[in-house]
Amino acid sequence: MKAAVLHKYDESLTASNWVTYEDVPDPKITKPTDVLVKIGGAGVCRTDLHVIEGQWRSRMDPDGKTLLPYIMGHENAGWIEEVGSEVTGLKKGDPVILHPRLSSGFEIEHRRGEDMHGTGTFPGVSENGGYAEALVTSVRNIVALPKTLAPKAVAAYADAGLTAYHVAKKASRTLLPGQFVVAIGAGGLGHIGIQCLKAMCAAEIIVVDMSDMALKLAKESGADHVVKADGNEVEAIMQITKGFGAEAVIDFVGEKGSTKKGLEMTRPLGNYYIVGYGEDIVVNTLDLVTTERNIIGNLVGTWADLNELMSLAERGLVHLSTVEYTLKDADQALHDLNAGKVKGRAILVP
Repeated sequence: MKAAVLHKYDESLTASNWVTYEDVPDPKITKPTDVLVKIGGAGVCRTDLHVIEGQWRSRMDPDGKTLLPYIMGHENAGWIEEVGSEVTGLKKGDPVILHPRLSSGFEIEHRRGEDMHGTGTFPGVSENGGYAEALVTSVRNIVALPKTLAPKAVAAYADAGLTAYHVAKKASRTLLPGQFVVAIGAGGLGHIGIQCLKAMCAAEIIVVDMSDMALKLAKESGADHVVKADGNEVEAIMQITKGFGAEAVIDFVGEKGSTKKGLEMTRPLGNYYIVGYGEDIVVNTLDLVTTERNIIGNLVGTWADLNELMSLAERGLVHLSTVEYTLKDADQALHDLNAGKVKGRAILVP
């Protein structure tokens, strides 16, 4: 089959080519619970750029040789092609979306539904993923799609949507009418998070971004207020919230100073949710104690979260803004994402 393959890291993200379109061995079913999926769409995520620049190397590839050459792609949807001998209820041609993490299902975290914790692997991060024509996963990772949702239209929900829904679900449980929630970043994750918040709570939604294109998308996604990240965004948030700050701040960026500003936007007793990553959070412990603010991490989401998100998508309450690229043009998609040229989410279609 064909795949877009990463052969070396590029810490500065300045190389003219990151992945190569080439022939690779076909994936095979080896376990009775395996499912072979023909890829209909694979999302291009900022995490893929972090993989390329080596941020994940210390965890997934400490010697720089374990993974490479390597196929990225952890946001995948498509159609059932073949199933293992113990798989029931699925047949060739069924449209599906894949939960991004493979786990045994037997550890205590997995029994509680928290498949992103405990031991397991991330296809596309810790092993070969969906920048290809096909991928083998486990039946535990399959979420059936309604006929109204095309795989290429929902592929990025497998991580960007799932992560956004997971954090919006957490935040919405404590947000009340008359309160405020700030979303920092209105890109691939942020614009989905805005829609999830709109569907799940009655707080006013403020979106901060440096891109006019992203702010326009934020308004289209349901933001009540948009703020340009021009250096004065904290002051703007304080003005909108009458000097108190927001009850919840969701940071989809997590780098380039967003963590410091995000905490400054969070009112006392409020929650700062960190989703994006790339820098350290530096916080004065006395300030954290006296304000009783909470810093809450977020990793992907559960299988149940993904199932719930597909219900919102089927009802038309969330919509994924996408730009399609052929699998052959994966390198261009990655460069466009790095240059800030993608509105919403880039999707590779084999």
